[in-house]
Amino acid sequence: MSFHDVLFPTSISLGSSGGPERRTEIVTLASGFEERNATWAHSRRRYEAGLGMRSLDDVHEVIAFFEARRGMLHAFRWKDWSDYKSCAPSQSPSAFDQPLGLGDGSTTSFQLSRRYASGADDYVRPISKPAAGTVQVALDGTPLAEGSGFTVDVSSGRVTLATAPADGTVLTAGFLFHVPARFDTDRIEVNLSAFEAGEIPSVPIIEVRV
Repeated sequence: MSFHDVLFPTSISLGSSGGPERRTEIVTLASGFEERNATWAHSRRRYEAGLGMRSLDDVHEVIAFFEARRGMLHAFRWKDWSDYKSCAPSQSPSAFDQPLGLGDGSTTSFQLSRRYASGADDYVRPISKPAAGTVQVALDGTPLAEGSGFTVDVSSGRVTLATAPADGTVLTAGFLFHVPARFDTDRIEVNLSAFEAGEIPSVPIIEVRV
């Protein structure tokens, strides 16, 4: 998949709508009971970016971004303002927000992830596009320095430690992150008279697997 490591204009994504979707197959039995099966292991997010455009300058910026991505051809980074931190939206990320892994004495590479918990159940979402310079890591509660203690591949979300942590060491991390996404259309239609009257063009965005 072709991915352009560039961020969709955040001033426009701020006014967008959208969120996660899942794919569930439901079969209703003769008894009225249901059998449900999740066909996707991970959720997929959809957004409507047209809602964030408030001026012709915004339209110009989105069209330029669209053309540079060749429509649906190239994916990009998208900031989901409702979910872009390893912590709650009102908090600041810390190195203790999310589990990163357990040391075994030999492994040095770990994948960033974000845990969503409710009651006794949870869902762990792999994070593949952390924001550069925002990742924090701690070993057994002791923060490490980026560069000397660990490095981050912001194209994959892999954290590599300088030294393999001892067996049983608890690794945690905090970060900001983006959603890998693409346009879900090869056409953007803007009617200027309708736009000035308040009609918003449709600019659908969809998350991609990377």
